[in-house]
Amino acid sequence: MRNKDYFKGKKVTVVGLARSGISCARLLAKSGAVVSVTDSQDTAATRAARSRLLTYGIKVELGQHTKGLIRGRDLIVASPGVSDKSLPLRWAAGLGIPVIGEIEAAWILSPAEVIAVTGSNGKTTVTTLIGMVLKEAGKRAVICGNIGNPFSREVDKLRNGDFVSLEVSSFQLETIRDFKPRIAVILNFSRNHLDRYHSMRQYLAAKTRIFINQDSDDFLVINRQDPVLKKAAGKARSRLVSFSPSAKFNANQAAVMVVSSILGIKRSNVLRVFRRFKGIEHRLEEAGKISGVRFINDSKSTTVDATVWALSNVDYPCILIAGGREKGNDYAPVRELVRRKVREAVLIGEARGRISRALGGIIPLHEAASLGEAVRIAFSRAASGESVLLSPMCKSFDMFANYEERGRVFKAAVRLLARGA
Repeated sequence: MRNKDYFKGKKVTVVGLARSGISCARLLAKSGAVVSVTDSQDTAATRAARSRLLTYGIKVELGQHTKGLIRGRDLIVASPGVSDKSLPLRWAAGLGIPVIGEIEAAWILSPAEVIAVTGSNGKTTVTTLIGMVLKEAGKRAVICGNIGNPFSREVDKLRNGDFVSLEVSSFQLETIRDFKPRIAVILNFSRNHLDRYHSMRQYLAAKTRIFINQDSDDFLVINRQDPVLKKAAGKARSRLVSFSPSAKFNANQAAVMVVSSILGIKRSNVLRVFRRFKGIEHRLEEAGKISGVRFINDSKSTTVDATVWALSNVDYPCILIAGGREKGNDYAPVRELVRRKVREAVLIGEARGRISRALGGIIPLHEAASLGEAVRIAFSRAASGESVLLSPMCKSFDMFANYEERGRVFKAAVRLLARGA
């Protein structure tokens, strides 16, 4: 690891006990820090995590936040989902204790060259493809970050000369301090996360933090068709490189081509990866076929733009399953595609009322109390040759722990339906 003694002897509290919090707490303990963790949830999952962390000598507080785990600390590490309005971070601010995120903590220790990818849509696909291209070119690379594999989980395996293809969210970028990727990629920018940000300007400010520490030795890769990003990139000190979709390559592939060119990777390596790539789980994933009806798991689509992309890539008339926790979305952009591609829709979750009002009068709408019920209703309304598409346009947290769990529940409901059929 780089900067091996950076955290040695420091008293650090990690706020949040999800995947990144667990991995970061372990990494900090291995680095010689005196680590505590606080989480407001006291569940079977957090209790299991606490048991695992106790073996590292880490103190874990569940079901509450107490000031005793903040006062006297040298550093606070916040998990991505923790708002700066949360009690621990407010206490830290009042006490003058610095706060960083898991991405920053991992970057301090990582010896690898980082390629960081952000954007409103397409991050996981591009991050995965870049990692695959690096491996195809014979380089040691890991794929991690907001993709479900925390950066801090990989750090102690990395060596000089390795590469990290890192998906970073706006939430993670809020808490960087010195984080400096060699290549920063911003794929696109559209309305999202207005449940967390007061305005689109504030959301853009979080996204563009990805290049704030870059200099003339680094690269910033942006979509040249996005006027908002072109304007924002004018503030960057790094070398600006742009991409755009073409007849041969979609926007995600075009971004990967540009990054590969910067790294000196042969075009033939990139094309081989594109040919082999079967997509990622929960993104337009085939989930089964029953009586001629295709089921498509697009649980990862948590924005309206992502669902617009999904509908644009579904060839058959479909029954749409949508809804979840509201993010301040504007559903108007999906209306025209719904009119053309969707025959009926089944709505679930907290946002179903707003979606119903946005789509009312266009197509028949149904409501379901659970995702399993939605699958059954959708199948009953679908005809052979049509598709049932789960593309929620919303977060999952009203009914599920994350979009992965939502996607797994959808696939399980399809398998159960197939057995019954």
